[in-house]
Amino acid sequence: MLQDSFGRVHDYLRISLTDNCNFRCAYCMPVEEMEWMPQSKLMSKEEILSLAETFVGLGVKKIRLTGGEPLVRKEFPEILERLSTFPVELTLTTNGVLIHKHIEVLKKSGVRSVNVSLDTLNREKFLKLTRRDQLDQVWENILILLQEGFRVKVNAVALHGLIEDEICDFVQQTEKLPLHVRFIEFMPFAGNHWQSNKVVTAAQMLDLVKGKFEVIKLEDKKHDTAKKYQVPGFQGTFAFITTMSEHFCGDCNRLRLTADGKIKNCLFGKEELDLLGALRRGEEVESLIRLSVSRKHAALGGQFSPDYLKANPDAIENRSMIKIGG
Repeated sequence: MLQDSFGRVHDYLRISLTDNCNFRCAYCMPVEEMEWMPQSKLMSKEEILSLAETFVGLGVKKIRLTGGEPLVRKEFPEILERLSTFPVELTLTTNGVLIHKHIEVLKKSGVRSVNVSLDTLNREKFLKLTRRDQLDQVWENILILLQEGFRVKVNAVALHGLIEDEICDFVQQTEKLPLHVRFIEFMPFAGNHWQSNKVVTAAQMLDLVKGKFEVIKLEDKKHDTAKKYQVPGFQGTFAFITTMSEHFCGDCNRLRLTADGKIKNCLFGKEELDLLGALRRGEEVESLIRLSVSRKHAALGGQFSPDYLKANPDAIENRSMIKIGG
């Protein structure tokens, strides 16, 4: 069991398969001309499986594969199939554009839930945000996932100046489709030009939704990061991930493994321990994992105040989001 000094048990691991991506979202990666990690620095397929097996032995019950964009890794199908032999729940976060190529391996590997990152329903805005004209393919793949019986969560980063005009459009999609739309408050990472005045809070977004729809609050389960709502009679739901306005660190059960094999005990934490280096030297890694968990801060990586209005982005030491893993 992996328990930190605040009594939190960590049984959920997010593994980044690559720092590469076929989109270029500015809030995730700083510039178009990104330098990707050389292959020699990335975890190999066997190294991913070895480290995952160690985490499972320490009590991890859920593994989410992330990136970058995990589906651009050529070994994704084999990695997924091999991980499916472990006694864990397997999930995936993707931008959705390649998902149609992997439906069968997802089903074969027991994946039941897929998170698709989608910040706008407007084609022109999508092109501006991602620098790729592929909204139609992403939406078609979301519909394919639903038709194949997957639980689909759509993750939309609440970007100021964008989400205000589209939040009700997203909620409207949950009327006929069993989608679970989640609006994520804009968070600070290296190079994403975060400022507190760019944050649209959950309370502000909920007010916008209530201006058009009647809503009911749904029950939130243990370890949920999203506060869930529904419009009565609609098939799907919507929710808010309130990292900035109301953090949920007190119930955190998550650990992250970056594509280059570093363990991060918090999305916002600056400290990383090199599991891959130890593995390649033939050293045991369990003690490093336990050390990382023991050093976890009470909230927000110990890097900024729970009052996001006081956060200084220039003082936060961290990677860009694409280098951390979604």
